[in-house]
Amino acid sequence: MIPGGHVETPAEPAADRAAVSVRGLSVQFGENLVLRDVSFDVQPGEIMAIMGSSGGGKTTLLRCIAGLLTPTAGLVTVEGLDVAKNPEAVRRQLGLVFQRAALFDYLDVRENILFGVRRQRRLSRGEADDLVDRKLGLVALQGSADLMPAELSGGMAKRVALARALAMEPKVLLYDEPTSGLDPVTAYSIDQLIVQTRERLGMTSIVVSHDVNSVFRTAEKIAFLSKGELLFFGTIDEFRKTKDGSIVELVRKAQAETLQNPS
Repeated sequence: MIPGGHVETPAEPAADRAAVSVRGLSVQFGENLVLRDVSFDVQPGEIMAIMGSSGGGKTTLLRCIAGLLTPTAGLVTVEGLDVAKNPEAVRRQLGLVFQRAALFDYLDVRENILFGVRRQRRLSRGEADDLVDRKLGLVALQGSADLMPAELSGGMAKRVALARALAMEPKVLLYDEPTSGLDPVTAYSIDQLIVQTRERLGMTSIVVSHDVNSVFRTAEKIAFLSKGELLFFGTIDEFRKTKDGSIVELVRKAQAETLQNPS
């Protein structure tokens, strides 16, 4: 049961079809090959993390999935739709939570949440109020509809950004560094929210993150990029056990941080 008494019904995915499929994806800017022949699938309802070295192509990959960047070669499909050929239809399937929340500072929380929805359909006052109340309930921010972005903490702003994405009723959520800039306690609460959103709505989620501990708390699979190539794709357990030197060092540092800052 969602706060406020409204039950959100998870969407039923099509059988035997990946929610997001990436095949032979390459992106080149001039002489710079940013992504090279990247392929993987994200299954319906999964939380998958995209990790990698700085400049490894994480953000470029997310932009290709979102339809914000056309790849040089390869294919990306979302819910069976070719992103390059159907960008508008694909965007209606996606919710995007930006790294810095990207709220409109001149709009209150209510109007931020309704911004995208109003561009797609007409809502009565009652429908709009009900939508805002339900989405704020999902992110545990009941009663904050009249606040302005300047009145929100960093964690609250991220929650409003998620509520705005959920207002579009997406089937796939894309998170760009959702815990960046947050203190450990707030970051942990955002991690919990990502998992709860999947559990309540059956949402497929792709999370770009550099925070190994955050990824271990939330994701089921990891795609690890290095110099534009997919160095690793597999489960969290497989990631922990891999013998690749760069990943071993990353896991070691994450374990050390956990010992220093136990949650």
